[in-house]
Amino acid sequence: MGRPRKPLLSRDRIVAAALALVDAEGLEAVSIRRLATELGVQGPSLYNHVATKDELLDAMVDTVLGTVDLSMFTGDADWYRALRTWARSYRAALAAHPKLVPALNQGMGRRPNALRQADAVFGGLVAAGWPRREATQVGALMRFFVTGSTLGSFAGGFPDDASVYRGVYPHLDEAHLLSGKQREIDDAAFETGLRALLDGLTLRFEALGTAPNAPRS
Repeated sequence: MGRPRKPLLSRDRIVAAALALVDAEGLEAVSIRRLATELGVQGPSLYNHVATKDELLDAMVDTVLGTVDLSMFTGDADWYRALRTWARSYRAALAAHPKLVPALNQGMGRRPNALRQADAVFGGLVAAGWPRREATQVGALMRFFVTGSTLGSFAGGFPDDASVYRGVYPHLDEAHLLSGKQREIDDAAFETGLRALLDGLTLRFEALGTAPNAPRS
């Protein structure tokens, strides 16, 4: 038998195509009919791999979360450094697909990689000495911070037309320059927030009566 003219349909191929569609046009662009057109197949054939649009959405989110590094959460890990490294990896994964980020608001659900991440973070914090209740709150806090940082660009939201600000917003006399430094400003803001958050958590950790942490650079 000759080779098929088109690659065989698979769940991975469907998810990849759906993710590319979201990256290009947003979540609202995804439908079974549109996806079938993109893949050059009939709609019903997709249902052999994904039963519903919600299942497809879960699969896309979980695929992205599967790229987040969790290796730093070992039994003897320094929780401060572990959270910092994980947060950076988490943000990078989401920043690569910003239009998918709103879908994370549905929570963990039955997404294996989402649950694996929650398990790793919670387990790492508890192993480092955080009480279980506090560890849950810290995990939630970190998730809010990271996902929020990828929902949009602060610097990119300012018009680059200086006349918008002139004579009306005197303290924004250089705001028209922000969009040209979008990546630099947004990255620096994330790092400033991350450091402040983790330093604050250090104070909380020490107030709980656990062993103080060594100084960190």
